[in-house]
Amino acid sequence: QATVSALLASGAHFGHASTRMNPNFVPYAYGTRAGITIIDLDHTVPMLRRAANVVRAVARAGGIIVFIGTRSDLRPIVNKASERLGKQGFCVGDRWLPGTLSNRRQFFGEDVVDQQRMIPDLAIILNPLANVIAINECAAEHVPTIGIIDSNVDPRLVMYPIPANDENTRTAELVAGILSVAGREGCALREHDKLQELKRQDKNVRLRTHAYIKAKDT
Repeated sequence: QATVSALLASGAHFGHASTRMNPNFVPYAYGTRAGITIIDLDHTVPMLRRAANVVRAVARAGGIIVFIGTRSDLRPIVNKASERLGKQGFCVGDRWLPGTLSNRRQFFGEDVVDQQRMIPDLAIILNPLANVIAINECAAEHVPTIGIIDSNVDPRLVMYPIPANDENTRTAELVAGILSVAGREGCALREHDKLQELKRQDKNVRLRTHAYIKAKDT
């Protein structure tokens, strides 16, 4: 239930100096004030909701989601976000090591790579410019990406951009909170789906058993 007022309160609308605005960010800029680009939050809200729907769907399908935030102030945020998803959530709070995905066999060993899932199903990046290598590795492995995109960044850097201030801790906390709660909902829906499937299977077994007994009696 993200609202413009919540984003405003977190400072999500403050971009970088207007002279540093990426040309491809222009559609998401409201204007400038005192030489600072003001991000149009009327664009941010639906794009954030779209990203939340993606996270919810991936989690419901049983996907692995990794939160990446490689500044010291982002570390507790990505930790908390991943914890909300339980065994489906992971995080990177320190530096992304080049080759983590592209060179994973040398990083983790043949046995580990063959026996465990090493490729996430979705990556959420809170500070994309510092993690271009991670984004490129995700792209090479066809892993969709969600990222907070500030005014000095090309929105095409990630698959699902969220125009907002990428240097504000409160903004990162709000965005990561919304996305991780959506992921938690997806995990709960997955458990519900599994329960419904078990009930359906049990019902089918009982119906077949009943039909067998009835046929045997006749």
